Amino acid sequence: MAAPVQLAAIDAGSNAIRLVIARATSPNNIEILETERAAVRLGHNAFTRHLLDNDTISRAARVFRHFRDRMDHHHVIAYRAVATAAAREARNYRRLMERIQRKSGIELEVIGSEEEARLVCSAVQWTLRGRVKPRAIFDLGGGSLELNFFKDGALQHRVALPLGTIRLKETYSIEGAIDEDSAKRLQLHTLALLRSAMPSPPKLSRAIAIACGGNAEALVRLAPGPLVGRIPSINVRLLRDQRWRLLGLDVAGRMRAFRVRRDRAEVMGIASIILTTVAKWLDLRAMMVPGVGVREGLLLDLVGEQYSGVAASAEEKDRAEELLVGVRWFARRHDCNLQHADQVAQLALTLFDQLRPMHEMGAEERLVLEMASLLHDIGHFVHRKSHHRHGEYLVRYGEIPGLRGWRRDMVAALVRYHNCKSEPQVEHASYSSLDGDRRRQVRLLTSLLRIAEKLESEHAQRVGGVDVQIAGRRAVFLIRATEGTRLDIAGLERKCGLFEKEFHLRAEFRRDQRREKVA
Repeated sequence: MAAPVQLAAIDAGSNAIRLVIARATSPNNIEILETERAAVRLGHNAFTRHLLDNDTISRAARVFRHFRDRMDHHHVIAYRAVATAAAREARNYRRLMERIQRKSGIELEVIGSEEEARLVCSAVQWTLRGRVKPRAIFDLGGGSLELNFFKDGALQHRVALPLGTIRLKETYSIEGAIDEDSAKRLQLHTLALLRSAMPSPPKLSRAIAIACGGNAEALVRLAPGPLVGRIPSINVRLLRDQRWRLLGLDVAGRMRAFRVRRDRAEVMGIASIILTTVAKWLDLRAMMVPGVGVREGLLLDLVGEQYSGVAASAEEKDRAEELLVGVRWFARRHDCNLQHADQVAQLALTLFDQLRPMHEMGAEERLVLEMASLLHDIGHFVHRKSHHRHGEYLVRYGEIPGLRGWRRDMVAALVRYHNCKSEPQVEHASYSSLDGDRRRQVRLLTSLLRIAEKLESEHAQRVGGVDVQIAGRRAVFLIRATEGTRLDIAGLERKCGLFEKEFHLRAEFRRDQRREKVA
């Protein structure tokens, strides 16, 4: 596999089926190639009769066949397709899955409300990038309303309520304009469920709340509040004032007045009642609308899988932690500057994770790189001159708890080659003891360690990170450094010879001048 990678995410919601296809060149660089939305209402009959009718299943299968063609056109290598509330409640959901599999080859997965909420929250947190910490994240769909409450960035409480727009539309047989009596019934129904789930609701008048879903994206145009870091928001008081105008229009009138699709016009009045009722219950004044949801969460998971090198099991993680504890003990015993070593390790692992689709190494090799990064300067304990060779000797013959066999030899080789004073050669004991595949891995890992070590050559921890973008046969390293930091671009270019040879890419180094973007 070679970077960049093309990925696809499909969200089969209660009101529509959505596709996004993206190209990723690193965990932080995701380019959207194509998005599509098909107005197939899986929620029709799913919440009242608990069945998906044949026409709905056939239309969904045709949409998935079309999505498969678009994925093939973009050479998608990995995808995830999920269905939410409508499929969860339909007794014949397996017929939908089998028909889609037969027509398109796409495997559809029915996820629970917990997983649905996790995906939405993941997309929101990634979009906000730590700029603000919301106290609440809501996701209003066709079948359910998920409410997630946070404190200091950590999830405190999660509630899933059967308060979807399609569910209420078909339960109360609402078509077109909504009169005052019907609106009152919907409001009381919403309040009853809120009281049952949250008898003592938090008061969030001064807190930041996030509203997700197509309904919120439609209503933010009806009642716009101020931008919050370039993210639009709903003014709750304005939405409450505009609600009666919205409810008084029939579907065609809403389509003309608000320039929305028919399927959205049919449910946005119900959505306004639910959101204003929730806002009053929690004393909210505004809700940010970042425009992300389940499919963006799916996409982030896929990117994470492509660029992740974490251990696969709890047992392997425990074993890796034991090795790292032993390595740190050995480093302290030999007077290593662990602050500098930690920074080199962080930068090296960042490069490893971003380039994983190209080198195809896993958790074991990632751990070797981390241990070598922590120990790369250990030879200074003997003498500064030729410290790379002294370091190899100390790693190879020192008593590092748990480190033995090929792992010890790989760490020793990386320590020897980290500063370009020595190149991988079969005459060197550590390198020669490895088989052909491990030697290739040593060369690949060494090339990353050299770049990471050079980025931190001043031992000042002034480089905050580096993003790698693959463009044709070039690897562009965008370096994020604190203001006033002098970057030794010429030195980095001297250090990247082994990288260019092993990865078959021409390396370019630049200071990242871009302002951070909202996803």
